[in-house]
Amino acid sequence: MKNCLPQMCLSKIFKALFLCLIVSGLSFAQDNSSSLGLFEPSDTFNKKRFWTLTGTTTAVYTGVVIGLNELWYADYPKSKFHSFNDFGEWEDMDKVGHLYTAYFYSHWSTSLYKWTGMNDKAAAWMGFGASTILQTTIEVMDGFSAEWGFSWGDVGFNTAGSALYLIQDLKWKEQRILMKYSSFRRKVPDFTLSSTNGLSSITLQERTEELFGSSLPEILLKDYNATTIWASVNVADFIKKEESKFPKWLNVAVGYGAGNLYGGTDNNWEDDNGNEFQLNSQNFPRYRQFFLSLDVDLTKIETKSKFLKTLFGAVNIFKIPAPAIELNTLGKVEFHPFYF
Repeated sequence: MKNCLPQMCLSKIFKALFLCLIVSGLSFAQDNSSSLGLFEPSDTFNKKRFWTLTGTTTAVYTGVVIGLNELWYADYPKSKFHSFNDFGEWEDMDKVGHLYTAYFYSHWSTSLYKWTGMNDKAAAWMGFGASTILQTTIEVMDGFSAEWGFSWGDVGFNTAGSALYLIQDLKWKEQRILMKYSSFRRKVPDFTLSSTNGLSSITLQERTEELFGSSLPEILLKDYNATTIWASVNVADFIKKEESKFPKWLNVAVGYGAGNLYGGTDNNWEDDNGNEFQLNSQNFPRYRQFFLSLDVDLTKIETKSKFLKTLFGAVNIFKIPAPAIELNTLGKVEFHPFYF
């Protein structure tokens, strides 16, 4: 079985994530409630909004399933339903990616149901259910593909991401721990690798573009070497003291990333012509990164503008660039004056 390439693992997840944004926009646009503004949640249960949202999300969900099947799975052989263990692939960057996207599926879905006027508890459970259904559907489709399989690890991280939002919403009625994302491609080492048979060669830059693409959208959506997933903690929300001077908008963020990833489980691969490449693990060791940094919770910035509140909520999925301390499995501690 082939290692799950980032083009598939992250790209299909983020395509579905983008469609969630479309759902949000369509639901808002189709509401004609004369007494409510476009971005204003209803104080009471609004049947028109609820059924508009339900119809739109059902249509988009169906489109996601059909689209993924036709645009991706149709190009690969089918098999009986099966599972496989992909823990450790890409240093588990795919797993934290599932955690992140599931959190925001649940977040946005819950926000949409609250927009309809549904009570907070019911909306939170509806958001959890919508996130679970969408992500599990994708995993089941993987289970019928001969190239991949149903991953219990993915399901576990999907559930953890959705549960992280749900539990906070039910317990605190706010998100004190936010999942955030950043991506920035560092300079790729100038290195040329020859195949084991000496008939071909490739630079690390070419291998990077082969795996992760070269355009900005591809780097943002695919490049595991450039991606960091963050848990951004709002300290002021935990202090909860009137006399506290800790800024309500300032967060402390803990991040996870990885480096020197040029293959799924190791840095050995075979090109389309059957030439094998083996990247020396001593010169280019794969490693995991752990970060500590500061962040800003944009939703804590006070504004009377409903548009800005919506904009801040949308942009809040990204971590704000800031100094960071890195500890990695190479045994190194590094300080980054500016990290994103």
